[in-house]
Amino acid sequence: MTELPARHLSLEGASNFRDLGGYPTSDGRALRWRRIFRSNHLGHLTEQDIKVVRGLGVKSAFDFRGVQERVAAACVMEEIAVHSLPIEPTVVAALRAKLQARALSSSDALEIMRESYRGYVRLNTHSFRDLFAHLLADTAPLVIHCTAGKDRTGFAVALLLYALGVPEKVISEDYLLTNQFYRRDPNSAPDLPLDVRQAIGSVESSFLAAGFEAISTQYGDLEGYFRDGLGLGMHERAELKQRYLQA
Repeated sequence: MTELPARHLSLEGASNFRDLGGYPTSDGRALRWRRIFRSNHLGHLTEQDIKVVRGLGVKSAFDFRGVQERVAAACVMEEIAVHSLPIEPTVVAALRAKLQARALSSSDALEIMRESYRGYVRLNTHSFRDLFAHLLADTAPLVIHCTAGKDRTGFAVALLLYALGVPEKVISEDYLLTNQFYRRDPNSAPDLPLDVRQAIGSVESSFLAAGFEAISTQYGDLEGYFRDGLGLGMHERAELKQRYLQA
């Protein structure tokens, strides 16, 4: 029996670096291995990490970080073409504003997280549309990332997997793998209460659901979002499948 490639690649200077290969689709096919990866940022890769990523043949990175996030930790691999698809972070600022106004709880943090996902649809659809335009140009092997590789990246990857025909259960499982593989920075936002930092340092199904509820509200359904929001008609969807699914 052929041994499958590792889904998670353990890197010292990055976490949550995972291959989307092998996920099954509703038409009986599966995503190609070693074509699309998801990760947190690539600004702290060690020399050994660089050897690993270079060995994967990664040619392009699609970076959802905001302007200052990118400046603080630029990709350390010059041979990777970095495409900026900025979605400015909002969660920590919203938490600090609420903390100044009154006591802040983990339930507040969870609702702010859900609202950020709604904002991906309301305010940042153009960035996801740009991602799909790049994917249709076949720049693989590629990596999709933000700072933590869990929220902006998680929503983008969920959209991609839906577009390729991956079942919802599998999409949810991939999304939640972040809780197993993401290493939260203990020095991030130290002014916030510990339970709040723990809440925003993980993912839960309700975050993703909030984003898709916003899609239903604004576009009617996911197919309407693909068509009218992301510019993915039947031809473009078929092209994506041809490029990224096994024959």
